[in-house]
Amino acid sequence: MHALNAFFSFSVLLVMLAALLDILANLLLARSQGFRRYGIGILALTLVGLAFYCLSLAVRNIDLAVAYAMWGSFGILGTSLGGWIFFRQRLRPCAFAGMGLLITGMLLLRLG
Repeated sequence: MHALNAFFSFSVLLVMLAALLDILANLLLARSQGFRRYGIGILALTLVGLAFYCLSLAVRNIDLAVAYAMWGSFGILGTSLGGWIFFRQRLRPCAFAGMGLLITGMLLLRLG
């Protein structure tokens, strides 16, 4: 139980919020059609700014390397799954295996 509590600190929740904002921004960028839909593109950029703000708060209590690796990994996972679900992008079985490795790596990095 101690390991679970160590993993889910407030700072980790901030990293997860930063990743969620980043994922939403990435999905909106795809919807902006290369900024042809200007408002959606600006919203995406705003969400990226908020994501970096959350990340900056998280690194007060988590090593930068750990926070950035978690943020990037969650972002990759969420953006890949979002593209798969919302845009019907194809993912090969090796992509899902890579996602499993990302999750394992995040756990090991945070708990190590």
